[in-house]
Amino acid sequence: MATRAQSVGKTSLTTTALLVIGSLAAAALAPTASARSDSSGYSAAQLRRDVAAVRQAGGGDVNVVARVDTPGGPLRARAGTAAAGSTAPVPWGAEFRIASTTKTFVATVVLQLAAEKRLSLDDSVEHWLPGVVAGNGNDGRRITVRDLLRQSSGLFDYTADPELREKLQDFDANRYNDTPPAELVALAMRHQPLFVPQPGGPTRWAYSNTNYLLAAMIARKAGGADWRELVEHRVIAPLGLRHTVIPGANPFLPEPHVRVTLDAAPGTSLDITDNSYQHTADSGVVSTTEDLNTFFRALTDGELLPKEQWREMRETVARTDDPEDVEEQPLGDYGLGLRKIPLSCGGYSYAHEGDGIGVYTRPAVTADGRRAVTVSLTSTSGLPDLTTLNKATNTLIDHALCDRA
Repeated sequence: MATRAQSVGKTSLTTTALLVIGSLAAAALAPTASARSDSSGYSAAQLRRDVAAVRQAGGGDVNVVARVDTPGGPLRARAGTAAAGSTAPVPWGAEFRIASTTKTFVATVVLQLAAEKRLSLDDSVEHWLPGVVAGNGNDGRRITVRDLLRQSSGLFDYTADPELREKLQDFDANRYNDTPPAELVALAMRHQPLFVPQPGGPTRWAYSNTNYLLAAMIARKAGGADWRELVEHRVIAPLGLRHTVIPGANPFLPEPHVRVTLDAAPGTSLDITDNSYQHTADSGVVSTTEDLNTFFRALTDGELLPKEQWREMRETVARTDDPEDVEEQPLGDYGLGLRKIPLSCGGYSYAHEGDGIGVYTRPAVTADGRRAVTVSLTSTSGLPDLTTLNKATNTLIDHALCDRA
């Protein structure tokens, strides 16, 4: 299950002894192993400096690996260690749970199905899933597939359910939680929606992981296969993403990867690397910095979507009803599983962050696909302050995509 913009960390885990901030993880900035940039602008040395700034913004408690792909070749930099107390550096090809960046993969598959006329973005949820979105003011007749993808349904975010948060308070006892997505949707239906879309009215927006569970359920009916198979066959295999997998409830990451550690009781820590929480269509993909850059560049290059669907994916709406999202992700508007973020050098980048428990993914690509960057961050102590961490990470991304120091 997904944890949006550290929402679980803010209101659940941080209320327990699991997140007592403690000792600093040992780490050192490792040398780069990269090609030069395609111009005299952004360089390997600048990327190392930006990675160091990101680590500092995380209070020294985050391990960082970053990759920038350019026409002149890749740039790479890393800081930190492969595990708390280890002297081994963060692996270059570290596999990590990409959390909500999964949504861009799922949105891509739904748009492919729309291009094939297997579904319409204007279909109602009720049309595909009769009776699933109902009760407590929820009305699947008023919510479209487009609303799900662009987060304009108003549905309650299941990750905010008190029952689910209570389980997270005892993470170790519940680390193999593999609740089926249909049950998670039913959990959300116990709550009133934040709003119900009004035909002809202004578009309201609020981030909800529930939307992508429903989108995946619709994709299964329209596409004839589970969302995992659809993503594997339609995205991962065609692009040759050899280090991108969808493990489902399998709690173990492929090698190599970074161990995720959080402070527990005073003087103790808890390794939370192995878990099954993120097994659904809002959060269930595992990947690498290289593969994510390949994926986002393929979107812009037309390898995955016809022009019309790529255009629709980039049609954004303003974020209106979710102050937490605006605070933590202050830039840009939201499209169909994609954020559109202004660059300091003009134009826009396209991105979708992923926030898990102690693991944060930040990919972005220029509109022309010439440059892409992914930053992966992993906690080794307490959860970082996301507002501060995002500011430093956004600066790195802007430098890399604008090709300037």
